[in-house]
Amino acid sequence: MLRDFGERVRQKFMDEIENAVFSLADMPTQGRIDPLFAHRSREYRSIIVRRLNKVVYYIKDDTIHIAAFWDTRREPKGQAEKLK
Repeated sequence: MLRDFGERVRQKFMDEIENAVFSLADMPTQGRIDPLFAHRSREYRSIIVRRLNKVVYYIKDDTIHIAAFWDTRREPKGQAEKLK
């Protein structure tokens, strides 16, 4: 990413991801229940960061687990199947 976009853009992107993830600590259920994982036994939620990236997570025993991070421009079902 640094090679493609430069340090300033990389840092801004990383800050936005970090802010989104840390905001989950204050309000873990802010992400919507993700329909791609409706058939799973675990309730997965997701939040969109910068319109092009998605953080998929679940909550277990008062702990937030980041399950996946992906580019929303890619085919979602294929990415969802990679998540175990």
